[in-house]
Amino acid sequence: MIMANNLLRQFELYSSEYEEKAIAVLRSGWYVLGKEVENFEHEWAEYIGTKYAVGLASGLDALWISFRLLDIKAGDEVIVCSNAYIACVMGITINGATPVFVEPDEYDNIDADKIEAAITEKTKAILAVHLYGQACDMTKLMDIAKRHNLRVVEDCAQSHGNKWQGQVVGSFGDIGCFSFYPTKGCGAFGDAGCITTNSEELAKKFKVFRNYGSEKHYHNMVVGTNSRLDELQAGLLRVKLKHLPEFNAERCRLANKYLAEIKNPHVQLPKVRPGADSTWHQFVIHTDKRDELQDYLKSQGIGTLIHYPIPPHLSEAYQYLGKKRGDYPIAEKYADEVLSLPMYNGMTEEEQHTVIEAINKFEG
Repeated sequence: MIMANNLLRQFELYSSEYEEKAIAVLRSGWYVLGKEVENFEHEWAEYIGTKYAVGLASGLDALWISFRLLDIKAGDEVIVCSNAYIACVMGITINGATPVFVEPDEYDNIDADKIEAAITEKTKAILAVHLYGQACDMTKLMDIAKRHNLRVVEDCAQSHGNKWQGQVVGSFGDIGCFSFYPTKGCGAFGDAGCITTNSEELAKKFKVFRNYGSEKHYHNMVVGTNSRLDELQAGLLRVKLKHLPEFNAERCRLANKYLAEIKNPHVQLPKVRPGADSTWHQFVIHTDKRDELQDYLKSQGIGTLIHYPIPPHLSEAYQYLGKKRGDYPIAEKYADEVLSLPMYNGMTEEEQHTVIEAINKFEG
């Protein structure tokens, strides 16, 4: 069986380094908010190209805390792409704000040319989701935000190290949000996340808010939360980060092989936006025979995933928004036709050849 994602392979590539770091952290006797977290924050900020990074417990925490600290609240609107993962929308609505959906473009990310039409007097921010490892058009997006005095939050959960016009995503907006869930490019071995920012004031606020609103033990400045990146995950992420450029390069090689060798009239291959590169968090094809192709590949021992089968506006969780099928036809169409092919570090040439050959033989 060829899995859609095989996390064990990446671990096995550098298992001795991970194990050595884990033992060192366990033997240190310090497990929360210590030197590993502090060092990782410095190293991640340097990698992204921002002045600050603050470790958190998850990517969702990074999102909702970001909007909380930007004072986005009930009555405010935040623009977000209509095909985003539902966690992106939750980051907005947890704070009582209203998501305003904008349709995606041919690169599976928010269509920057449609953002301005969605802006109202209630709009306070834009959430730029760099989906599948593909960068949004941050030049247009930041220009719109500047002209309308809007805050910008980047969701970089699936884009660890990819660039727009040579600049790493997560360094454009007020705040960059990262998930280090194990499947991500720089994945932890459990839940973990962080934010990046060039604002010293925001970085300080995050450090206070993540720790029960306390800067000094038992002196609580605000009503915060418990969202701390732990020492063990931070240490393991430091090992991963050393190898992230190599991991990204490998995924690019895999993607290029798919792009060059998959030839089936039923399959539309992904496009990379001019001016961007991709870290290929997912290799997402579009096909009007999605369910048939997925079943066929399963019968050939090949696993695939769907990212994502239900657009947020049609989910049960967001029925209260009053949206209906047909309101965002592009996102709905994508939800019916996207399919993520096997893509993981350590994938063998034989495994990829098997996937390509099977797809090319599919007749629908």
